[in-house]
Amino acid sequence: MTAQPDTSSKDAATGMGRFERFLSVWVALAIVAGVLLGQLAPAVPETLARFEVAQVSIPVAVLIWAMIFPMMAQIDFSAVLGVRRQPRGLVITTTVNWLIKPFTMFAIAWLFLMVIFRPWIPEALAQQYLAGAILLGAAPCTAMVFVWSTLTRGDAAYTLVQVSLNDLIMLFAFAPIVVLLLGVSDIAVPWDTVALSVVLYIVIPLAAGVLTRRTLIARRGAAWYDDVFLKRIAPVTPIGLIVTLVLLFAFQGEVILTAPLHIALIAVPLIVQTFLIFFLAYGWAKVWKVPHCVAAPGAMIGASNFFELAVAAAIALFGLQSGAALATVVGVLVEVPVMLALVRIANATRERFPAA
Repeated sequence: MTAQPDTSSKDAATGMGRFERFLSVWVALAIVAGVLLGQLAPAVPETLARFEVAQVSIPVAVLIWAMIFPMMAQIDFSAVLGVRRQPRGLVITTTVNWLIKPFTMFAIAWLFLMVIFRPWIPEALAQQYLAGAILLGAAPCTAMVFVWSTLTRGDAAYTLVQVSLNDLIMLFAFAPIVVLLLGVSDIAVPWDTVALSVVLYIVIPLAAGVLTRRTLIARRGAAWYDDVFLKRIAPVTPIGLIVTLVLLFAFQGEVILTAPLHIALIAVPLIVQTFLIFFLAYGWAKVWKVPHCVAAPGAMIGASNFFELAVAAAIALFGLQSGAALATVVGVLVEVPVMLALVRIANATRERFPAA
């Protein structure tokens, strides 16, 4: 694993940082702060909205880069050379993440948002929520899976390999899957806009992370990079995320105040999808007799989402005030409590898997 745990800022009982442990609380506070900002000082979000180039909000783009870059700086792509170390685990992870998860997310979200919840959500708004769910489904977890792996005593080397491989696949698979599923949903999104989102929020931060990693390790050594540099930039991600959410909800205030039920309704398909993907990958690993230290993080990476990318793509494609952006933020809101429940399930069933 590239980054070592910072015990000074992490809960000794769980291994989670304070920010990750209380992520849902911070998101809820960001919602309140954003709504108040939008209602009491509407000139602030309106002014920031003017700084836009080619449908890209410059302030939001800077915040998104701040969120994603520290994660990309952790990835060691030389670890992909260890792909043969746990081939069954990687087959399960790759298949579930890219051939199953995006399509089950689309099917489940469409069923709930467009059919079951039709009496409570207008069709046009339901389509936007569906778009947000699709973006979440096409972005498997990158950074938080290190946390879930630690909590389940997962194999750190395997976790690093699967995250590195996942990021490589994301470069080429994210845009085609998103365009395909949005097209099936009758949501028009031009290819060039999706491609721009991939370049802005995957290619650029990933290239910056790789370049930074190679340059600093060559100059200062791997130990300094892991123990000093990565710890120094770690707070940038939570700060960027919270400020982005405050800004987003400054635009979304009217929706929150007039239709708070929508947040609960959006959460339902996201939670159902999370449990489905976890048990699919976890059960498959059990049938194939994969060790628990590989099965647990392998199931967690698909169940969890790269919500930072989903939020960024939703804002770029549909705007800060869109239902799609709101849906991706609901994904952030439910992430930690649902994933902690799955961590408990994984730890309680450890003895049913072969030892490493």
